[in-house]
Amino acid sequence: MADQLATEIIEKIKAHADKDKEITMDSELGDLEIHSLELTEIVFDLEVAYGIEIEMSTSEAWSNLKNVGDLVEATRALITAKS
Repeated sequence: MADQLATEIIEKIKAHADKDKEITMDSELGDLEIHSLELTEIVFDLEVAYGIEIEMSTSEAWSNLKNVGDLVEATRALITAKS
């Protein structure tokens, strides 16, 4: 079950993902047809929305973030570290 942060991130992902795909915490980013440019835009959106800095190149992002849950947890960790 998605909490508030997960729900907000899923909404940001929906703006860049294939419109016909259902997005859950287990959704693989590649299956959502999110490519490097879209992933970069999502990361930027998250940085602005939550006042965090995500330091990773696109290749690192792809190797570390496989699904929506990974993205949510990475964002949650940065928010927690900031406070």
